[in-house]
Amino acid sequence: MKSMQVIEQEIVEDFNLFEGWEEKYQYIIELGQKLPALDARYKTDAYKIKGCQSSVWLHGEEKEGRLYFSADSDSTFVKGEIALLMQVLSGQLAEDILNSRLDFIDAIGLRQHIAVTRANGLASMIKQMKTYALAAANIQK
Repeated sequence: MKSMQVIEQEIVEDFNLFEGWEEKYQYIIELGQKLPALDARYKTDAYKIKGCQSSVWLHGEEKEGRLYFSADSDSTFVKGEIALLMQVLSGQLAEDILNSRLDFIDAIGLRQHIAVTRANGLASMIKQMKTYALAAANIQK
């Protein structure tokens, strides 16, 4: 399992290949289109992230001390955002997820290029992923 720092660095390097923000935006949409379908039983209000303009559903599952995420959204761009977060956080230890800074978000220019409502939604997705990690960390103690 790669460390979050290595994965974040790889994402930054991938985004550095693009000329402008439009190409990066398109790449994020493509990531969202590649996201595996979320099991229908998780597309309920119980798994819906509050604070997102789009509908976003997130499921976290702990296996052998590591957290694995699955998600979906009715927006392909938001699906791409959650796909990026999952790329970094899924499969990591709960403790590491709680301590993650996710510096790649600013390094690729994502936060600077999205509307305030989208930035709030991104923050809500991160918060929910860290909430799953907190619950898993408490169970492990």
